[in-house]
Amino acid sequence: MKKIFFAIIVLLTLPTVVNSQELKLAPYTQYLVENPFVISPAYAGIDDVNRLRVSGVFQWIGMENAPNTQLLSYDTRFSERSGAGFVFYNDKNGFTKQLGVQLSYAHHLTLDDSNDQYLSFGISYKFNHFKIDVSDFDDGSGGYDDPGIDAGNSTSNHNFEFSALYRIERFYISLNATNILNKNLKIFDDEEPIKLRNYYVYTGYTFESKSGEYEYEPSIYFKYFESDGRSVTDLNFKARKYTDDGYLWAGINTRFINDQSFKPLSISPLIGLTKQSFYVGYGFLWDINEASPLNNAGTHLLTLGYNFETNRDTPKWLK
Repeated sequence: MKKIFFAIIVLLTLPTVVNSQELKLAPYTQYLVENPFVISPAYAGIDDVNRLRVSGVFQWIGMENAPNTQLLSYDTRFSERSGAGFVFYNDKNGFTKQLGVQLSYAHHLTLDDSNDQYLSFGISYKFNHFKIDVSDFDDGSGGYDDPGIDAGNSTSNHNFEFSALYRIERFYISLNATNILNKNLKIFDDEEPIKLRNYYVYTGYTFESKSGEYEYEPSIYFKYFESDGRSVTDLNFKARKYTDDGYLWAGINTRFINDQSFKPLSISPLIGLTKQSFYVGYGFLWDINEASPLNNAGTHLLTLGYNFETNRDTPKWLK
């Protein structure tokens, strides 16, 4: 009976356990909803506005205790060449829960004004708290007793992330190294991986129509896991239409697991708009992996935001 319950626990908590080991939530498609700061601290204060974003990710709609995540991010430019920001997240998946905070700083350099060439560096401090709540478990005898899992199993970890962002005219590429430190606390057994370093590459180019009314932006997001050599790739495309007081946009994301013959794992259409200082974005992630027992339920992403204007003049490197 205990083995059956433990198998159920592992099944329910696997996505969250993986994220906990990475000490950073899987990005879903939040970075595409006009908020690349959530995947790279080098974007902190990159604009001449202060950006506030609130996101909710809801999986397997209609199921009890379905995974859900809430995320709050804010970044600002506090001097001519420096920016800072934070990300808070709360993630719950069945009987598991994790809370995290990421504090980021970025420094921006002008390389060449004539071709809009800039270089930015970012660093983040990350704290993650992960817990399994077994207080409601029952092994059939009115209680639950397993030496491997107690009623308050939890762990906390601290880590760092470094990033660089290069831009020239309408081309950009960012490089990230995250979870630099090995994890020093275990929650399950001695075989749990402690080397959790991940590496990201995010790159793209923005094409502008002759009239300037439309923009088209193809991009690629690649993530590599050092511990076991896994990697995933996102292929993205977005289009924007500018209006008198903002813009409308639509896009699509396709995610691949690279060691599975590059077969698509998910497809996610996205839409959004900015009207004056207000922002709203929505995405629906459709899991097309045949191994998923709930691939028809999908994942919903909703992002709301507000852009606060700054009192400073826009620095030369942002013009």
